[in-house]
Amino acid sequence: MNIDLNNTPLQNSSVDLKMPLLIAGPCSAESYEQMIDTARQLQKFGRVDCFRSGIWKPRTRPGAFEGMGEKGLEWLKAVKQETGLPIACEVANPQHVELALKYGVDVLWIGARTTVNPFYVQDIADCLSGTDVSIMVKNPVNPDLQLWIGALERFSRAGITKLAAIHRGFTTSEHNIFRNDPMWNIPIELRSQFPNLPIICDPSHIAGNRELISMVSQKAIDLDMYGLMIEVHNSPCCAMSDAQQQLTPNDYAKMIESLRFSDIIPKEEISKNTLDKYRREIDILDDILIDHIAKRMKIAKEIGNYKKDNNIKILQMNRWEEMLQNRVEIGEGLGVSSNFIRHFLEIIHQESIDIQTSIINNEK
Repeated sequence: MNIDLNNTPLQNSSVDLKMPLLIAGPCSAESYEQMIDTARQLQKFGRVDCFRSGIWKPRTRPGAFEGMGEKGLEWLKAVKQETGLPIACEVANPQHVELALKYGVDVLWIGARTTVNPFYVQDIADCLSGTDVSIMVKNPVNPDLQLWIGALERFSRAGITKLAAIHRGFTTSEHNIFRNDPMWNIPIELRSQFPNLPIICDPSHIAGNRELISMVSQKAIDLDMYGLMIEVHNSPCCAMSDAQQQLTPNDYAKMIESLRFSDIIPKEEISKNTLDKYRREIDILDDILIDHIAKRMKIAKEIGNYKKDNNIKILQMNRWEEMLQNRVEIGEGLGVSSNFIRHFLEIIHQESIDIQTSIINNEK
């Protein structure tokens, strides 16, 4: 039985859930002075709703800094006592959970390396059963939406009602400017399935480079994500983990001020009727588009049968290049970018090839 996550939004009374929800703090707790100084500066700028810090750091290889453990929780608790800010940290097993709750941590997040393992997630969910703590679940390392949903469901089944997801990007074989591929379509699909589930974006881990954090943050805001989790350190150059993706408190404040939140936060006075009209038009056009794609694939199947019966090779390169050039020119004439048309047609063409290959190989 699936658990309906639509009725389990994050509702921590100690966290202001106005959009955007801003979570900030160092990648790792390294010292009392580092934690308190970072928190004081963030509080001074007034653009943070929750203070975060890594207490236990799962590292790819042994020998790297793996966190301060319980000592870091003492510093995190001191931040809460001095600033009044809610506090958050990552947990990876029931022992972490018990210690975090002992020190009054308000928000626990499940890291990407933990989300990939349903056994770990279930152990943590069982440990949290009956508690009222807020849980945020990062996407798994690899692009697997069902695994992400499954982790959220395990916490929901355990009775956790204060749930949110964190989008931190995915590890792929593709090389690009980001540390983790954002693959925005996956969190968008998660939201389409669970519209009331808050999705927080972690631009620091997507970017992997402080120079790109603002760009990723703006993209997340433009996609109407619920908030941001940003790594902020009082002296990033001296950080013991992920130094290159942490901002100073001052740079963080400047970045937040530069983001265009007003463009994507609908106000009551904005005409909802106008938006609904446009959305209905898009729904209708999408239905028509899907119907035409289905018809095109049906023809691709008929072509596949014909090629099989007449021993014709699947890929006709001259035909493909001629068609692609023609469609790109048509699209450009209608104001659609050539890159989009090319990419769109390549996806459709590959699906047609896959269908015809299956037919010729007697797979269907």
